[in-house]
Amino acid sequence: MTRRSFLHQLGMGVASLTLTAHTASSQNGVGTTKRPNILYMMADDHAANAISCYGGILADVAPTPNIDRIAAGGMRLDNCFCTNSICAPSRACILTGQYSQRNGVYTLADALDPAHAHVAKALQRGGYQTAIIGKWHLQTDPSGFDYWNVLPGQGRYHDPIMREIGKDKSEIHKGHSTDVITNLSIDWIKNRNADKPFFLMCHFKAPHRPWQPAERFARLLEDTAMPEPNNLLDDYRNRSKAAAHAKLKVGEDMQETDVKRPIPKDLDREALRKWAYQHYIRDYLRCIAGVDENVGRILDFLDEQNLAGDTVVIYTSDQGFFLGEHGYYDKRFMYEESLRMPFLVRYPREIKQGSVGDDIVINADFAPTFLDFAGMAAPGEMQGRSFRANLRGETPSDWRSTMYYRYWMHMAHHAVPAHYGVRTKRHKLIFYYGLPLGMAGSQQFAPTEPEWELFDIEKDPYEMNSVYGDPAYADVARDLKAELLRLKNEFGDSDEQYPELIAVREKSWN
Repeated sequence: MTRRSFLHQLGMGVASLTLTAHTASSQNGVGTTKRPNILYMMADDHAANAISCYGGILADVAPTPNIDRIAAGGMRLDNCFCTNSICAPSRACILTGQYSQRNGVYTLADALDPAHAHVAKALQRGGYQTAIIGKWHLQTDPSGFDYWNVLPGQGRYHDPIMREIGKDKSEIHKGHSTDVITNLSIDWIKNRNADKPFFLMCHFKAPHRPWQPAERFARLLEDTAMPEPNNLLDDYRNRSKAAAHAKLKVGEDMQETDVKRPIPKDLDREALRKWAYQHYIRDYLRCIAGVDENVGRILDFLDEQNLAGDTVVIYTSDQGFFLGEHGYYDKRFMYEESLRMPFLVRYPREIKQGSVGDDIVINADFAPTFLDFAGMAAPGEMQGRSFRANLRGETPSDWRSTMYYRYWMHMAHHAVPAHYGVRTKRHKLIFYYGLPLGMAGSQQFAPTEPEWELFDIEKDPYEMNSVYGDPAYADVARDLKAELLRLKNEFGDSDEQYPELIAVREKSWN
């Protein structure tokens, strides 16, 4: 058995899980003995920079008033990060509370084993009704949910095909996918058993590429000159070759389906980038307008049903997304726009209205937090920890000061090399180890040169200049390398099965 297989089997541990349910008040000294409903809404590729309560250059031209309602009624997290910035691995991490090396979902090609333990199964055993509606994207059928109705694979925007639990045939639902997923979610809440608390995962397809909005938003922002990020024309100096060689650049690495019109052939790189940005960003924001509208529908429904006070409401995305920053679209890199997840949460019984949290939270923390709100202890197999106390403004004294990241899909999409790194509130260290390590689809690609990047986020918030190799940062680099190895060990992410990587890493360590 390979080490990877061993860790996967270790992570499953279904039979060994013992989850102790108890009231929220007895565990935390706060709240009520009535366990709250948990409504988890997640969009696909929704960058924090495209949510108006986060500020940013798009806030005034493309506001998101309904999503902002959650932040106004609760807390906005400013340092919420994903552990692997790609859809399927992030979704598996959110469900299992585990990194990729523990839950077995490293890449888009990996399935979440139906037997693997995850938060919905735990809540189900603890007396919750559980459902997932919308995008699943984990290859196999969902397990651990009393009800599911999901898009196959990526799904389609218009008249989506969906697969429902207990039915042999998929069904076409007329309309835009965002509206359809909202309708089904509201119907499920209406028809639930009102004597039991519920856990609902409402997963929108939007605003994932190729950004196809509902017809009613098709001409939104049509005559608006969209503000550009200040590094749209990034030339990738003073950073790794990986940044320059990546194939996710606005314009030159796009297709006609991205901009919905023929791509001019007579524009230079800068002109093409500016032209393509104006077209794709409008469609991206048009998709978000539909999401925002439907979030408002759901929030209004909770109010009408007198459920708002008893429901933990969360809005997030599966990871970040580049909106022209560094001249990129897509995600994958450990750069801020890709790494940072929006996270807004409202629970009137505990969370102060309009509050802001800056503690470092990772997506592996979501599942333990859900269980905490349900009055249940997270199993030891989960690698994250509950941040319920943080949401009350009570940061534990031993809360993390660094987070660990690893992207495994070496060159498989958009020519982004595999890499891992650590981030503190001030610094970020990234190691592009540049070797195909047998992950799905990677062996066909040639190795790339190992490289390091180090950023001082306080002085260089847009990550334009790596200070790796600068003598003034030698101590920072040394300390972060030690922290990188410590976290790799803590999370069971060993390179022992890849001796060539260990040799490359150690050679370039000093």
